[in-house]
Amino acid sequence: MDDQQREQQPWRRNLSVLWVCTFIAGISFSEIMPFMSLYVGQLGNFTKSQLSFYSGLVFAATFFVSAIVSPMWGALADRKGRKVMLIRASLGMAVAMFLMGLATNVWELIGLRALQGVFSGFISNAQALIASQTPRKNSGKALGTLVTGSTSGMLMGPIIGGILAQVFTIRNTFFITAGLLLLAGILSATLVTEHFVPIKRPKNPNKKGVLAGLLSQFDNPRLIIVLLLSTMFVQLGNASISPIISLYVKELMHGHGSVPLVAGIIAALPGISNIIAAPRLGDYGDKHGSGKVLIAGYLFAVLVYIPQGLIPSVVVLGILRFLVGVSDGALFPTIQTLLTKNSPVSATSAIFSWNQSFQALGNMFGALLGGTLAGIFDYNVVFISTAGLLLVNLAMLWFTEPSLRHSGTKE
Repeated sequence: MDDQQREQQPWRRNLSVLWVCTFIAGISFSEIMPFMSLYVGQLGNFTKSQLSFYSGLVFAATFFVSAIVSPMWGALADRKGRKVMLIRASLGMAVAMFLMGLATNVWELIGLRALQGVFSGFISNAQALIASQTPRKNSGKALGTLVTGSTSGMLMGPIIGGILAQVFTIRNTFFITAGLLLLAGILSATLVTEHFVPIKRPKNPNKKGVLAGLLSQFDNPRLIIVLLLSTMFVQLGNASISPIISLYVKELMHGHGSVPLVAGIIAALPGISNIIAAPRLGDYGDKHGSGKVLIAGYLFAVLVYIPQGLIPSVVVLGILRFLVGVSDGALFPTIQTLLTKNSPVSATSAIFSWNQSFQALGNMFGALLGGTLAGIFDYNVVFISTAGLLLVNLAMLWFTEPSLRHSGTKE
């Protein structure tokens, strides 16, 4: 589909509707995160080391399963369409979330988090639908705008979740979250328009493997691999903080005050700067080169992660978490834009599904890494190790894809 045909698609209307849906999904995904570790603590009598480890497992379970099933859902999306995948993801996760509120021990919670991973893919399919319909000259701004839907939801989610947990208890918050996911599914089913043409696949499967067969469609497969790995590294950095952020806040507050609410605010702060930065950085990348935005985002991220593990104040932690949102606004939308601009239309759903799979791997390894490091050493080590991993990722980009230092886009 060329740009003229894409202009005739209802991509602007779909962008508005899916912004609302990803906003709701963002709230649903994030409002349980600040107190998930606290919920684990309610399901048994654990030491500090055990609590950090089990929290890591709870966070990792969803993403381990998601990493496995995402390419399968992507292949199905190419045959059945992205809209049906939106409905499938939202309804399935609503059921899983409802059951989490009924968990009686940590292993049940881990199993239900794994079930949530089976039905993952709402946001990635929303991105794939918009990427497949939007004229490429507008893709950076459109994807950057769509990202603000989920990130603004994730901005409000932790605060809303903290309030709900304080007023209605943690268990009841899971039931409310299930209702929000059901609403996102209904809106997707009734308001999203997709004129979908199934993508024909060769009858004989590629003997080199699914990913190798997919990469054969690209002009620069090495760039695609580097971008997928970058998604994993960036998400690994973010996810390593998730299992320990509420526990770290509790330690900084010496166990006094409303820890779930304060942890929710701290978790929400990156979303404030993200929603401001992402569209502007996406627009800048469209005009001046996405590669430049990507490199700058990595450098800024390293600078703001290191001091987070060295400060004794919740207020300073909040300021630094706010700045993390700026780096995320540069990194995630830019990686998605580069994937879009360097991908054939026939591979849009597949590459976004693989991108989600690598993101899920980053979530899984990050959660395990954060929980393990916090258990063996202390919370501050998690922040410093995250900065080191992002430096490794930056070096990988710098030396393997020199084109990203200048533009990194296919105009």
